[in-house]
Amino acid sequence: QVQLVESGGGLVQAGGSLRLSCAASSRTFSSYAMGWFRQAPGKEREFVAAISWSGGSTYFAAFVKGRFTISRDNAKNTVYLQMNSLKPDDTAVYYCAASRGLYSDYDRELRYETWGQGTQVTVSS
Repeated sequence: QVQLVESGGGLVQAGGSLRLSCAASSRTFSSYAMGWFRQAPGKEREFVAAISWSGGSTYFAAFVKGRFTISRDNAKNTVYLQMNSLKPDDTAVYYCAASRGLYSDYDRELRYETWGQGTQVTVSS
């Protein structure tokens, strides 16, 4: 089973940028669709973005509004979340997740079998 480790979180001022990385242990990483979710204090976890196994299809939550991009490097077994124009509302723990299935609704948590431990992103105003 794939194991996922997120990195790249931290403290940033509003309007700044961060790039999150999620490194996967599996040699079959390229067969997984990958997603990013986040959970703010006192709120439920929510979908942020997802990318198909090939990288040919990407999906975003409406609140991203062109500020975030998701990409992957299958040679490095890594998926990235580039976050620009960050807002205080983006403060949350960000999780990456892996899905072996082929779905049209990667915004649903149940599509993912494996989750990372999360990385904290804090955006100050």
